Amino acid sequence: MAHLLGIESARVTVGPRILFDEVTLGLEDAARIGVLGPNGAGKSTLLSLLAGTRTPDAGRVTRAGGTRAVMLTQTDHFAPGTSVRTAVHGTTPEHEWASNPAVRDIHAGLLPDLDMDADVATLSGGQRRRVALAAVLAADADVVILDEPTNHLDVEGVDWLARHLAARFSRRRATGALVTVTHDRWFLDAVCTQVWEVVPGVDPGGSRPQIPGHVDTYDGGYAAYVLARAERARQAAAAAAKRENLLRKELAWLRRGAPARTSKPRFRIDAAEALIADVPPPRDTVALTAMATARLGKKVLDLEDVSVVYPAPGAPQAQREVLSHVTWRLAPGERVGVVGVNGAGKTTLLRLLEGTQAPTRGRVVRGKTVAVATLSQTTHELDPLAQLRVVDAVAAAGEHVVVDGRELTAAQLVERLGFTRNRAWTRVGEISGGERRRLQVLRLLMTEPNVLLLDEPTNDLDTDTLTAMEDLLDSFPGTLVVVSHDRYLLERVTDHQIALLGDGTIRDLPGGVEQYLQLRRQAAKQEPVRQPEPTRQGDGAAQHAARKQLAGIERRLDKAAARIDALHQRMEQASAQLDIDELAELGRQLTQAEAEQAELENQWLQAAEAAEGN
Repeated sequence: MAHLLGIESARVTVGPRILFDEVTLGLEDAARIGVLGPNGAGKSTLLSLLAGTRTPDAGRVTRAGGTRAVMLTQTDHFAPGTSVRTAVHGTTPEHEWASNPAVRDIHAGLLPDLDMDADVATLSGGQRRRVALAAVLAADADVVILDEPTNHLDVEGVDWLARHLAARFSRRRATGALVTVTHDRWFLDAVCTQVWEVVPGVDPGGSRPQIPGHVDTYDGGYAAYVLARAERARQAAAAAAKRENLLRKELAWLRRGAPARTSKPRFRIDAAEALIADVPPPRDTVALTAMATARLGKKVLDLEDVSVVYPAPGAPQAQREVLSHVTWRLAPGERVGVVGVNGAGKTTLLRLLEGTQAPTRGRVVRGKTVAVATLSQTTHELDPLAQLRVVDAVAAAGEHVVVDGRELTAAQLVERLGFTRNRAWTRVGEISGGERRRLQVLRLLMTEPNVLLLDEPTNDLDTDTLTAMEDLLDSFPGTLVVVSHDRYLLERVTDHQIALLGDGTIRDLPGGVEQYLQLRRQAAKQEPVRQPEPTRQGDGAAQHAARKQLAGIERRLDKAAARIDALHQRMEQASAQLDIDELAELGRQLTQAEAEQAELENQWLQAAEAAEGN
């Protein structure tokens, strides 16, 4: 594989803080790198080094001759008056980019609802983000660098992006490399073949020297990273135990004399499988349901023949029915995830459950003991608390809370959700966006609600914080409703999912998020398509050849699907046997197989267009 970019002995400082030092990394053709790390560790800074928008304070960044890099930042900058067309394609003539199948795929995946002549300034924040992402993906570049690309994308958008990137940067093509910072763990597993973890440094204060941050590398996607990281932690603990035993032995020798040196301290380094062999399931469903039933009674929240109607945009006389004669009941202890297309009524559903919105028709029946708490998408409710310390802001919501049968104080809960001792005593007005999100969750839990509504809870949270939050939610004994585009979170903390498909109904998803995506693909195929123009004489032979090619691709797709299924089964066996090396290798094979499948799907689409005479 050809070398594209490299970082050699890089050192970066921010003010008096050493962000990281002596970092050496390489980027090869077909690499798909996921970058993880806590907020503030330097992930975006690392991306800017690779993109060439920042130079290291020491060391250097190398780039192979002719290598072009393009970067999606977390903020979008468009000049006033810029159209969507110009933002994505600049001054490139339309016939050049419109004839490119990959660009057409970008338009279909990110811009299907946008007018290409619309001013970007008139778009919503989510739409502008999709335009910026489309511009980066459509650019003529070898290295694509994406900083939180899944922000503002729904489940379908994330699924499309994963398939697009896996196909574009497959090992078989070897036409560039991808580096992405993301907190979407499903996306990491679906796309990335390697993980770079940015480990923050430590500033002990006083006159003691700082310990700079560094970057650890792991093969495989998120699942392989978690296993490898756990194994490294086990080895570090074993090494620490060994050192401790040696120190004890030395102390004993000093106290008791030379004969003690014949004593061999016994210690055991546990095998990797011991990490998870005796770990119980994330949730004791029976115990939680029993507790929830005791706290909530038999009735929680019921929607009975509910309809919600809004005025249609741009036509006040017309009406748009978001929910139509919906009857839906929440049980004590039920944990449900909600997915749906934009505008289908997900936020409306939460408002009905919360009691801040009344239905147009029908009624919402609430149990007598129901206490609802809602995590909103913004953190503005923390603004009045700007002068309080974090731990005091949590204590103001409640002095203690019971988690896993243990009563925790505000300070203990703050520590459990990742606030260091110093950060716990920082003023609310001075903490980061991710820390504000954590504080929101903590304050909600301290009020001890028995119905918890979470609206896009993963915003601004890094993967470690997400894991800590999921651990807390595992012990929540009430009813949980989660609206999120984070597929990993939905499948991790909820027991089943429902879908709002835009037709006014609520549909159960026994097959989970994957079933929702299949339903959306089927709906897309059933939408009216433009009739092809009359074929010219001589096109018949070409169409016949295209149909023949189409049949061949379909057979190859069947084989690719069978191979992927077989790899999934082998991964399950390797996971059960805790064979980390085998699991990592199978993960690489699976990523390659999925990329080949995505490439075949692209070929199928092109052949299908040719077969229809388009």
